Amino acid sequence: MQRALVVSVHDVAPATRPRVEEILAQLARAGVARCSLLVVPDYHRTGHSLGEPAFADWLQALQADGHEIVVHGFYHERARREGESARQKLVTRVYTADEGEFYDLDYEEASRLLRGAQDDFAAHGFHPTGFIAPAWLLGTAAERAVVDAGFRYTTTLRGIRDFTSGEEIFSQSLVYSVRSAWRRVVSRAWNRMLFQRLTKNQLLRLGLHPPDVEHPRIWRQINALVAEALHDRRPATYQDWLEHHSAFRNPHSELA
Repeated sequence: MQRALVVSVHDVAPATRPRVEEILAQLARAGVARCSLLVVPDYHRTGHSLGEPAFADWLQALQADGHEIVVHGFYHERARREGESARQKLVTRVYTADEGEFYDLDYEEASRLLRGAQDDFAAHGFHPTGFIAPAWLLGTAAERAVVDAGFRYTTTLRGIRDFTSGEEIFSQSLVYSVRSAWRRVVSRAWNRMLFQRLTKNQLLRLGLHPPDVEHPRIWRQINALVAEALHDRRPATYQDWLEHHSAFRNPHSELA
């Protein structure tokens, strides 16, 4: 099985489209022509993303070109609550800047949001097999709702959970934090180290966010890591990679 690089672009919505387009253009020039696009159904409650015809048409064209559409939360925000523990505040306010939407949702609310997303996406011709929670924070009850909704997989910071096989595949994602200068410095050092540590991994993951493209030093490193990865890896989406991974594990399947 050929080694792969999956680049996921997070927080795709009408509000972020200009920066996402720039990211995709730069990735294409670097040799990455297909990505997993993490689309937020109603980004920060600004209105249904697919309700904008131009945005839906743009996504359909990207899907036709080989990109994968993934459901990424619903609102991509989590309201603060009274009586939160110190851990809850640390995870949902400091770590995620109030965006850990599926971190502690109960089963019923998670199911309601997932059904709404699936219905909305299906009405526009999209049938995603993946659901990825904002900041990769998916609580136990919410994950059960994701499985029951029929999604094939989710990802965490540390790997991929294939609900079909029950397998969890380790591959920690490279990802940048650009909210402050010190975070950007630490991110560059950490991702260079992590890239070297994951050199032998069958799968290498790179998670990008729209603000990343606005920071030249960050983007220079992204280009360098992508170029190095593509020496012996093929660009893939999560869906592609899981299909080939399953075929490799089951040599009698049609994809083998």
